[in-house]
Order: sequence, then C-alpha cells, then structure tokens
Amino acid sequence: MREEHGIEAEGLVRTFKGDIRAVDGIDLTVAPGEIYGFLGPNGAGKSTTVHMLTTLLPPTSGTARVAGYDIVKEGPKVRSAIGAALQEAALDGLLTGREHIRLQTALHGLPRRERPARADELLSRVGLTQAADRKVNGYSGGMKRRLDLALALAHRPAILFLDEPTTGLDPQSRTALWQEVARLAKDDGVTVFLTTQYLEEADVLADRVGIIDHGRIVAEGTPAALKAEIGRPTVEAIPRDGADPAEVARILERFGEPTGASPKGIAVRLERGAQQLAEVVRALDSAGLEVEHLQLHAPSLDDVFLAKTGRSLEGAAEEAEEGQG
Repeated sequence: MREEHGIEAEGLVRTFKGDIRAVDGIDLTVAPGEIYGFLGPNGAGKSTTVHMLTTLLPPTSGTARVAGYDIVKEGPKVRSAIGAALQEAALDGLLTGREHIRLQTALHGLPRRERPARADELLSRVGLTQAADRKVNGYSGGMKRRLDLALALAHRPAILFLDEPTTGLDPQSRTALWQEVARLAKDDGVTVFLTTQYLEEADVLADRVGIIDHGRIVAEGTPAALKAEIGRPTVEAIPRDGADPAEVARILERFGEPTGASPKGIAVRLERGAQQLAEVVRALDSAGLEVEHLQLHAPSLDDVFLAKTGRSLEGAAEEAEEGQG
C-alpha cells in the first residue's frame, strides 16, 4: 500500500439527468490520519461526493486521488485501500454477525487461519461479542450500524468513509460509535471521511470541517476556527427580582457591545472572548447585583452555516426534503 493515505480532489463535478449539478466543482484535501467532517443538509451533495471518492460513481469532470490512487483510472487499488460504511447497510438478516465478518474477511483475501481471530477482534471492538452468533434480523438499528462499521474495517483499511453513520441511532449508540471512530484515527492512524448533518457530531469528532451547500463547499476549517471567524461568544444575564436591569446592563456593557437576548435577559458580545466570563461574574458581585441566570453562548456550527448560506442547517434540511419530495 502506498504511503499517501489521504484524499485529494480538484474540480470534482457530478451532473445528473436534467443538468442537475449535485456536486459543483469541489476541491478538498484530507491529510493522513485526519477526521474530516463533511457537513450539510440532505440533498447538498454529501453522499454523491462519497460515491465518487469510493469509485461507486464516476465524476462528470474533475479529478480525485484516494490513498494516492486515481479514482477513475485505478479503481481496484482505491477499493483495496478503503473501507466504507454507507447509508444503507448491505446486511443479510439470515446470517449472524460473526458469519458476516468471516465472509467479509474471505472476500478481502485474509488467510483462512487469521479470519476467526479477526472476527473476534472486530466484534469486540464494536461491542457485539454477546450478539455475535445471533441472526442480524434480530439486531437493533444501532447494532446493525456497528456491524457495518466492523465490516468496513475487516481488511484494515487506511481510509474509512462513513456516510451519515449515526442517522436514526439513539444517543447511547451514537456516542459509542463516536468513541470508536475517534479511537481508530488516534490509535490506528486511520483517515476518516465522515459525512453528517449533525452539528454536534462534526464538532465532537472532526479535526476539520467542510460545509457543503448546493453542491459547493462554502466554508472549511477547524470547528473552532470556523466558529471564531463568524463572531465572539456572548454572555447573557437574567437579573434576579429586585435587581436593577439597567444597572446589570451598565455592568455588562463594560465587557462588550449589547446584542440580542431572551425577553428577560441582557446580553453583550464579549470583546475578548470566553475568558472574560470570570471578570463579568466578579463585576456583578462587586456591584451587589444578583442574577437568576448567567450563561455563555458560544458560536455554533449552525451559526457558521447561517453566516455562509443565509439559513440554518435545520431549515436547510427541511427545505432539501421538501425539494426531494
């Protein structure tokens, strides 16, 4: 396997019937060992991009190299270097979890003597040891997702593509999958390309995020840098009964300019960021002003999406679903 375990795409375009440009000329680079979060609403072009990078769909134009191999000219080599857990898990309900992994390792050419140990290792890794010999048609949605991840890892890929891996999962299953993905990147050096419409998922997992909207990347960077780019955090205080709201406002405005708040609240955008929160608390205390509630509001990735596209990700997702229907 080559040393280049990253992803590079340049001018990648995919057009469907009716001249619909699902992916409209994107450029991206994912470094080896990086978790790259590809964030956007349904219909934005996330899955189409993954299908091209995993050789399931040829690009209309543009180029991409995955693990150092051209996705058009060297498809078999790309497929040997990657693992993919896509939105629809291709599982056979009549096979057990263990049988699925034995079959997958055989298809990838692992020596027969290594297959049982590899199956045990993967089932343990994704928390399915106790359910290993049960038929998959009795698995929950979260268990199927975790088995699909194990199958994608069967041949120890250098690059892992995860397309909406936690859609429909309960919070506990989602957290367990997040932990495993983070461990794969940190401990095993696996490069992860993760598509998601969950802001928290991208924030928790991704080293860098690309935000795609209408087939184009509209923002890219670390979650922290993207959030810092669009604004400083705000602090909001709700005065306790008896406290003078005007006096609370006067104190807060020493630390930044006034901004929107809840009906009973007073908020300012902090000039120097979150580190000023302790100073705000001390100033209110020194003035003898009691507050019912004091909260720091940090910019979110949804704020970034709103700043870059003019709409929230939640609203964009609803719009995309209406457009598809």
